[in-house]
Order: sequence, then C-alpha cells, then structure tokens
Amino acid sequence: MKKVLITGGAGFIGSNLADRLISQGYTVRILRRDNSDLRTIRGIEVEHCIGDVRDPISLLAAVKGCDTVFHTAAIVSFVKKKYAEQVEVNVTGTRNVVDACLGAGIEKLVHTSSVAAIGYPPDGQLVTEETEFNWGGSSGYKWTKHLAEQEVRAATTRGLNAVIVNPSVVVGERDIHFHGGELLRAIKRGKVPLYIDGGMNIVYVGDVVDGHIQAALKGRKGERYILSGENLSHKEIFRRTAELIDGRAPFGRLPIPALRGAATLLEFVASLIGADPIISRDLVTGAGRLNWFACDKAMRELDYRITPFDTTILRAYRWYRENGLL
Repeated sequence: MKKVLITGGAGFIGSNLADRLISQGYTVRILRRDNSDLRTIRGIEVEHCIGDVRDPISLLAAVKGCDTVFHTAAIVSFVKKKYAEQVEVNVTGTRNVVDACLGAGIEKLVHTSSVAAIGYPPDGQLVTEETEFNWGGSSGYKWTKHLAEQEVRAATTRGLNAVIVNPSVVVGERDIHFHGGELLRAIKRGKVPLYIDGGMNIVYVGDVVDGHIQAALKGRKGERYILSGENLSHKEIFRRTAELIDGRAPFGRLPIPALRGAATLLEFVASLIGADPIISRDLVTGAGRLNWFACDKAMRELDYRITPFDTTILRAYRWYRENGLL
C-alpha cells in the first residue's frame, strides 16, 4: 500500500482515516463533492479529487495512480424520504466503485459496511460475521448496506481483492454531523428522559480507523470483519455517559410498544409539515434487542484492539468542546 484513495474522505470515518494514513507516511487522495463540508479535513494534507460515487467518470479519474481504495462514502439515514438517495449512493455507488477498481487494477479495496448489514440472532447471543442478514427489505439503511456488500462480494468473483469491515455505532473526533455523537449531545442537553430495554455497541473511531488499515494490509479476500467496542445495555450507556460529561441520565424506562407508536406518530406529523422525524420506524426496527457484537475475528486476523467505553466518550466530548460544538 503506497497511494490510497478514500471515497467520502471528508466524512466522519474518511477524514479520521485520511489523518491516520498521512501520519503513517502514506500518500492520500480523497474523493469528495464540490460542496462537501471541509471542517473535518482542515489541516490534513491530502490530494482532493472532486466527484461523486454516482459518477463513474469521476471515479475513473479518482482511482488513477492509486493501489488501494477505502470506500467509506455512504448516506447514513433512517428517514424514509432518503431511501432513494441511499440506493443511489450506497448500492449503485458501490457498484461504480468496484467497477472502477476492477478497471484500474486496484490491488486492494476495503469496503466500509456496517453491523447494520448483518442480521440478528436470538437475544443473549452475540452477532458474528456469520450471522445471516434477516432484517428484511423494509429497513432502508440496513437493506442498502446489505445490498452494497453483495456488490462487493460479486466483484471478488470477478477478481477484485476486496475486504469488508463492519463498524458498530461509531463515536469520536470529527463527527460534525452527530451520527454516533448524538448520544453525547442528547445526554448533555437532558433530552433523553427515558431509556429502553436492550443494548448496543459503541466503538471508538480510532479503533475503526486502525481496523480499516489492518484490513488493507492483512484482511483476507472476500472476508468481512466486525469492528466493535464494548457491549452495554442502553441504561448503562446513558448512565455512564451522563456521569462522564456531566449530563442528565434517564429517570425511567420507556416500553418498546410506546416507542414504536411514537415513531409512527412522529413520522406522520413530519410528513405533514415537510420535516424530518426525530425518530422513525426504521430507526427503531431493532429496539429492545441486545444488539451486541463479537469482534474476535478482527482481533485474531487484524490485531484489532478495543478502546474502553469511558475513554471513547471522553475523547469525543473533549473534541466537541474544543471545537465549540457542544
């Protein structure tokens, strides 16, 4: 690996990946749109290529001269009206990326997927790379990430050396759009009065970046690797976050049927006024489950390591405070 291209290089994971690769001596080019928010890559010496994964011509120019591609570009949304755009970017865009990589003879593609592209086992069991997708086509983001993985796997049968990585809920520096970081903002502002049963997995963005790089160096063709952190209940996540950042922890439990009813109502009201709902039915598809993951495979094959939850939250919070975002 000498010269790399990062699609979505101005995004959350992409910008952190670019910074780490530059610090390790690699030459980095990012593919970004002409209207991308550049705050995440301020001070990072990368080559800029203006384009879009939906535009095959711009991809041909972007991959030229590179030996490794990190495909991090995606639309992360659980809002129904974004579904068509998600299909264009997450699915068709991935198809365009693998075609460009095949055409240019790229040595290695690392595709950033998500644990959302993996299915769920019975409660009490950890999700592994072998857990089959069983969410169905009703869940927009999950479904498009699942289809994107199929595009990558199909490309491996055509000769592409590609690896898939599946991060869980990512928290850390440069999350300017508050994806995983919404947890901190909501707790700090006291906007989570109630918790729900079940649990989730929070991972530090630095661990995810390390996992990407090691996947490029060591990952086996056609394999997927879960990049996750600690498995915790929602109640524990909210309580510990509130203590760490001097926020307000939930004071009670919200029944799952009530959550789903609220999501349906909020979606309906949002559609009437032309706004995005605070929560959606898609977002709460897995609510109440223990969405917990095993990263043993990445630990064995990629030398992957986990940053403790408390350290993850404190690092993210410090970055938000230093940049006036929280």
